[in-house]
Amino acid sequence: MDVPERKGCVMRRLKLTMCSMVAVVSLAVAGCGGESSQSVSSTTTDSGASSSSGSVTRANADLVIWADQKRADALESVAKNFGKKNGITVAVQAVATNLDTNFITADAAGNGPDIVVQGDDKVSSFVQNGSIKPVQLSESQKDKFVANYLKTVTYQNQTWAVPYAAEGLVLIRNTKLAPNAPETFDDLISTGESLVESGKADKPLALQVGDTGDAFHMQPLFSSFGGYLFGEKSDGSVDTSDIGLDKAGAIAFAKEISKLGEKGSKVLTRSIDSNNSISLFTQGRIPYLISGSWALSDIKKAGISYELTTIPGFSGKEPARPFLSVQAFYVAAHGKNTSLAEEFVDNVVSESQTQKTLYDAEPRPPALKSLLKTESAKNKDTAVLAESAATAIPRPKINGLVWSDPLGKAEAAIIGGADPVSTMQSAAKTVAKSLK
Repeated sequence: MDVPERKGCVMRRLKLTMCSMVAVVSLAVAGCGGESSQSVSSTTTDSGASSSSGSVTRANADLVIWADQKRADALESVAKNFGKKNGITVAVQAVATNLDTNFITADAAGNGPDIVVQGDDKVSSFVQNGSIKPVQLSESQKDKFVANYLKTVTYQNQTWAVPYAAEGLVLIRNTKLAPNAPETFDDLISTGESLVESGKADKPLALQVGDTGDAFHMQPLFSSFGGYLFGEKSDGSVDTSDIGLDKAGAIAFAKEISKLGEKGSKVLTRSIDSNNSISLFTQGRIPYLISGSWALSDIKKAGISYELTTIPGFSGKEPARPFLSVQAFYVAAHGKNTSLAEEFVDNVVSESQTQKTLYDAEPRPPALKSLLKTESAKNKDTAVLAESAATAIPRPKINGLVWSDPLGKAEAAIIGGADPVSTMQSAAKTVAKSLK
């Protein structure tokens, strides 16, 4: 790979494969103080590619940021500008898989990054492992953010990250098959089934389930029946003594997806999962897809005429409320340069230009209210995604495996034909046991 050099400011990429699964891409941005070399536990070839059987290691730089590939690419210019301004070297490393666990392990060992970009669902595990420091946003800075987004990174009455974008689920409709948006989920099912019966569609709906379920994607249906995961204490924290999986709303939801499952109308099937839900929709033979902004690139490439709307609730039931997922920047607790990390996260990430750069790389509703208003006015998709996020439910600040795994498995089993009542009761017991 070519390495361009410019007046002492160097950008260098190094690609690795870790355990044949984790790819790391490092970008070192040297300030005017000189060049920076990468230090990784691997052997580098002349082409710049290398392999390692060890864990991800910290780059040799003043400030190190870990993110996934897409966000790492988007951060290149921001990191370069920060490095130049402060006369330091900044390395952005892209970790392809297990970013959260790699970060926790590396931070504990003292060789992790200074900053990590992750979803809000990692807050509780990061805090419990002592891997992050609270961010120091002033009240005036906090006021610039969408309140619901900031709430997702608030835990134990402290703000643990600076959010930059929201992710959530919406209804994506093939307008050639279904010109009009459904008013209720019942209307969606009716239209979809009519299209299948007439031979115009193969399935009424693409909603990923899979063999082990998908609690995140089923949440809009779950919430419409009044289902809830945990109660909430007066301070907003999770009340783990109040588990909702065997309560009336959850049972009503379970009975409904049983009717829609493989021994019922087959609207929901385990054959649709995270690997094929979007690709099935892009074939043009399914009228509806429940997914997020990450699906839009493939839909546009396929030339599908589409429209986004919020997910409708069931007739006579509550509104469908998906989970709110937020991407955010965290300051590592044991980074090599905490002061630089805090300056970058507290101030640079809070800048409109930084969030605009990240938005342009992948249009998801920005966390800054002013930028969200501007981009929503220009982009209808962003406006709908923001509308969905505005009423979405922040995920409980508790290890996701405690609830998402048993709930997802219960949903998949019910869709496959298991008894809805006893299956949900069993899931509730599993969650309760894991909390002891």
